[in-house]
Amino acid sequence: MSFASHPFRGPLFMVIATGSYVINDTLMKLATEGLPPYQVLTMRGIAAALWGMPLLFALGYGRNLPQLFERRVLARNLAETGAILCYIVALANMPIADASALGQITPLLVLLGASILFGERIGAVRMGLIGLGFVGALMVAQPTMQGISVYALLALANAVLCAVRDIAGRRIGHEVPGMIVAMSAVIVVLVGAAALHVATESWVMPQAHHLLLLAGSGLFLIFGHFFIFMAYRVGPTSAVVPFYYFFTFWAVVSGLTVFGQLPNALALAGIALVVASGLAIVLLDERRRRLAPVA
Repeated sequence: MSFASHPFRGPLFMVIATGSYVINDTLMKLATEGLPPYQVLTMRGIAAALWGMPLLFALGYGRNLPQLFERRVLARNLAETGAILCYIVALANMPIADASALGQITPLLVLLGASILFGERIGAVRMGLIGLGFVGALMVAQPTMQGISVYALLALANAVLCAVRDIAGRRIGHEVPGMIVAMSAVIVVLVGAAALHVATESWVMPQAHHLLLLAGSGLFLIFGHFFIFMAYRVGPTSAVVPFYYFFTFWAVVSGLTVFGQLPNALALAGIALVVASGLAIVLLDERRRRLAPVA
């Protein structure tokens, strides 16, 4: 079997995407120490564009540049922009565990949307395994949920908009390269962040370490955009969705290695549950593929 048709490809892309996003978030969080949040988003977007545009031409996608603003590509990336702008405000004003916990409903919303819009069959076993992954993510986040505030609603809006983004991405034609979709996301988010920075913040002169952090953040942002889009393109939604919970796993790794935050026993058990549920779904799909009659 070639890798192009391997059932592990979609889940693997999702694992890479979540890891890339968490590295991006970690570097961005370090950069926000001394800089306003929308300025950080704007500078990160500029860095990502400086990385990504030469890469587009190097890969031979220069002729595809008009597709950056294709209707369905823009629809996906407007949802991405709304999600990011909601999340950064929520994260700045509520416990990270609460914001993270609310974000864990995204895979379930994506699965529901794929079932309704695309007629994908879920099955009780697969749905149960996805539910276990959700429980595991909550065990890691360990939210306090001290009442519903406007910031909690923003975190919830982020989760909903991320689901809209991923469902909308399924409607983008295969003639549009994944790298074009990723760069379009960078540009659309950059425009939105820059507009809010000008409207609500004052410019703060960045230091050299801020520039280095945001240069790295911009690079991993491109990887995140590319691989999360490709994960849903190459794999069934029900097989890819559980690995969205690897956001939680990578966040724990980041907290431990960068911020010195050691997860407790409940969080470690949650990580194990997240990983086990995702692998079980992939193995279940592989078993069904092998048992399916050959035409």
